[in-house]
Amino acid sequence: MLISRERLENNERVTLAPYACLAVESRGRIHRESEGAHRTAFQKDRDRVLHTSAFRRLEYKTQVFVNYEGDYYRTRLTHTLEVAQVATSIARALGLNEDLSETIALAHDLGHPPFGHSGEKALDTLTKEHGGFDHNRQSLRIVTELERRYPDFPGLNLTWETLEGIMKHETEYDVPDADWEPDAQPSLEAQVVNVADEVAYNAHDLDDGLRSGHLDARSIHQVPLVGSLMDRLGIDRDAFTNTQRYLLIRELLGAIITDVITATDARLNDEGITDLAGVRSHHSKLLGPSETMAAGLTELKAFLYENFYFHHRLIRMSRKAHQILERIYNAYIETPTMLPPAVRAQAEDIGLERALTDYLSGMTDRYANDEYRKLFDPTALT
Repeated sequence: MLISRERLENNERVTLAPYACLAVESRGRIHRESEGAHRTAFQKDRDRVLHTSAFRRLEYKTQVFVNYEGDYYRTRLTHTLEVAQVATSIARALGLNEDLSETIALAHDLGHPPFGHSGEKALDTLTKEHGGFDHNRQSLRIVTELERRYPDFPGLNLTWETLEGIMKHETEYDVPDADWEPDAQPSLEAQVVNVADEVAYNAHDLDDGLRSGHLDARSIHQVPLVGSLMDRLGIDRDAFTNTQRYLLIRELLGAIITDVITATDARLNDEGITDLAGVRSHHSKLLGPSETMAAGLTELKAFLYENFYFHHRLIRMSRKAHQILERIYNAYIETPTMLPPAVRAQAEDIGLERALTDYLSGMTDRYANDEYRKLFDPTALT
């Protein structure tokens, strides 16, 4: 039995909640093109994101630990996949459009530079006089300009709803674009990704902290949300095993996701939200955890900041990352003839600083380290 796009679109009308985004009602694409025979517009967006060079490069970009520090730690790519999994789980339970949430999740970190948030801070400082650097804007630039895969237009020509979700992605680290319909709330599918991002990095950074030995069972038991769960699961702080770590993180994720689903459903009912227009015109975001869970997550985040993100080893890594990008950037600003021909050609069109920002932000951790050695190690091959 063949499943046509029209049938998939009709299935959305029948099965999704009244406040969900329907692919057939998309505001469309920047450049006119026909839709596929067997994919909705949002499914087409998802597939285009997955096939980008920018998506593949996420495998060698830092989440917390630099890629070469260990094969088991999360990278920007595995973090992105975990965000997509959490987002689709929540979207499915709330009757939202899973395809749109998955697409936004897969695209939300495409613009992240090497070395995680340390790299982003470095690039923002270096380019402050030229508009600074924000990875949300860079993600949009990648999907609208830098990826060149189609003869008739630059970028991926994604739908308006996907672009909105990228630009309005908002967490503690991500500031939404004030120029992108600032008076309207993003779709619930986009709000799902905001929450899924924070859920994923809180739970999975805790996991990586335990795996690396930067954190231990006795210290994390001090966090009320985690400690109460450990007690309920019968986890011994003094005989903590890998199996118990897997159990703890799995149950923590499940508890948070269930809370977000339940709290959001109650909020939508209490606020009388019956359509997408109600979502967009609401005074605040509707999708998120309960007040109790939100307080517990705030305590967990504070604990991770104090005991993990500012661990002396991670601070040293952060400082090295800043130095690497700073020296590469300044070297190319001073001697742009050292740049690869393609980057020099781009600089002639859009300016040296913009082209150099694109070049550095697209680097993986490994590529940036290699570039640094080629520029500053007299024994390295150029």
